[in-house]
Amino acid sequence: MEIYKDLSNPASKEFEQLLNSQLSKNNIEEGKIIEGKINKITEKFVFLFIEGLKSEPVLDINELKSIGWADKIKIGEKISVLLERIEDKNGEVLVSASKAQKLKGWDKLVEAYEKNEPIMGKITSKCKGGCIVEHIETKSLMFLPGSQISDKPLKDISHLMNEPQKFALIKLDKVRGNACVSRREIISSFKKEDKAKIIDKYKVGDIIKGAEVKGYSSFGCFFNVNGELDVLVHLQEISYSRVNHPDEVFNIGEKHDLKVITVDKEKLQVGCSVKQLSPDPFEHIENYKLDKIYKVKVSKIMDFGAFCELEPGLTTLLHSSELSWTKKSASAKKMFKVGDEIDCVITEIDKEKRRVAISHRLTKENPFEVIEKKFPVGSIVEGEVVNKNEYSLFIKVENLEVDAFLHCNDLTYLNNGEEELNRFKKGDKLKVAILEVKVSEQKVRVGLKQTQKDPFDWFKDKKVNQTITVKIISSDNKGLIVRPEGCEMDFQIKKSQIAINAADARPSRFTGGERIDCAISDLNIEKRKVVLSIKLLEEIEKKEALDKYGAEGSGKNLPFSSLSEDLKKKKKD
Repeated sequence: MEIYKDLSNPASKEFEQLLNSQLSKNNIEEGKIIEGKINKITEKFVFLFIEGLKSEPVLDINELKSIGWADKIKIGEKISVLLERIEDKNGEVLVSASKAQKLKGWDKLVEAYEKNEPIMGKITSKCKGGCIVEHIETKSLMFLPGSQISDKPLKDISHLMNEPQKFALIKLDKVRGNACVSRREIISSFKKEDKAKIIDKYKVGDIIKGAEVKGYSSFGCFFNVNGELDVLVHLQEISYSRVNHPDEVFNIGEKHDLKVITVDKEKLQVGCSVKQLSPDPFEHIENYKLDKIYKVKVSKIMDFGAFCELEPGLTTLLHSSELSWTKKSASAKKMFKVGDEIDCVITEIDKEKRRVAISHRLTKENPFEVIEKKFPVGSIVEGEVVNKNEYSLFIKVENLEVDAFLHCNDLTYLNNGEEELNRFKKGDKLKVAILEVKVSEQKVRVGLKQTQKDPFDWFKDKKVNQTITVKIISSDNKGLIVRPEGCEMDFQIKKSQIAINAADARPSRFTGGERIDCAISDLNIEKRKVVLSIKLLEEIEKKEALDKYGAEGSGKNLPFSSLSEDLKKKKKD
């Protein structure tokens, strides 16, 4: 042991020289890639021999399998690893095969990026926002954004998975060691040369036949020409009429002729026009007259109406409100189909705004005007129940496309209107009276009870203070329900109108079925209002008794308890 303590000893110097010469054979330095040889394999680990290290580095078998080196796991096989630590806190050597592979691959990627050369790779899996691409040569993993997969949207990329193909390196992050690639750039570079040749074939003024509508944008419509070129028709070049969006005029997949109006060989763009294929119709718009019927062709159907052509290049909107007189939510989809020729009336021409308004319903007679002329108020017409709700029926009048309104209060004079409503169902036939016609509001109101005899007419020859006989139907805390003899209607006598004396004004005095006399307190034939009162009859009879029997004694046998006092008061007066 003494030999190692004394470094000046010749033997110590010789040992130091031998050790240094041995270590110099391998460039042992942390952060460098070195080569090791497998000398032992267990179920989970691989042990390496690296000359110059004091202990054997250990690798996880799963790490080697994850980088595709499963075939290298055998005794004597040499593999490259990254020396991370010569000695950790436990005195062990730390190495990594995957990091070594990544560093080697990174150098290759940097070289390709600097030379602007494509690399070979294959898409191995999908991830959030794109895909993972494996560099075939170095097995390095790179990110492929979804927008860089192709030059057109792809719903399915299964045909691209695990297929060797070229990619362009578009971004390298040397700090993080991340690489971003593009397949779209490779495709575009090939297409760019071909596209230049295709565009050379077109010149301003050329007519393109049968271009297919490919897509929309807020500024125009894109057409595909013979499957080799996409061209733009700007919003202002679609029609001479005002267009808010291309979908008002075109449908995806439709084919239209186009006129080439611009060719940009630097930007490799071709601009086209649809409207320039025909003369400007607004130059002779005076030929069209208001309120005159014209044939128009349905070119596009929307939820809010239909776009129609008066002539090529002159497109106008037929709004859903102008489709029908009677249907408030008329649907153009149910009434027409693209290509139909229909009659319309021009309702407005605005040359400055380049707008023409049309109406389909004006070509037909207004059914509300027909009803007003043919069936004046009070007329009896036949109808059919076509719909009902919780408080009314809707009646189709005669053979006209008009749904008249019948409120439950106009169903009957006798019963409760809402209860009477339950008797009716769709399809029921009935005769109704026209009560009101409002052409401007497109409303017709009818009534059923108006076709029947009004039981209130029983009061037409009656007058206020007249005595009538009624039958008591029922009683409650509020008063009496009575029916005049010879009348079909029931009326209420309020509790306060039963008797002069409060003690006698008890509804419970009556059990029902009694016949009594009462007086008419109020009567309005027009408003169909009548008020009946027993109290009033007593007051009338009392007054008559006072007028007839002026002496005090003559009134003692009358059935009025206060008559004697009233007579004394009258004598004093």
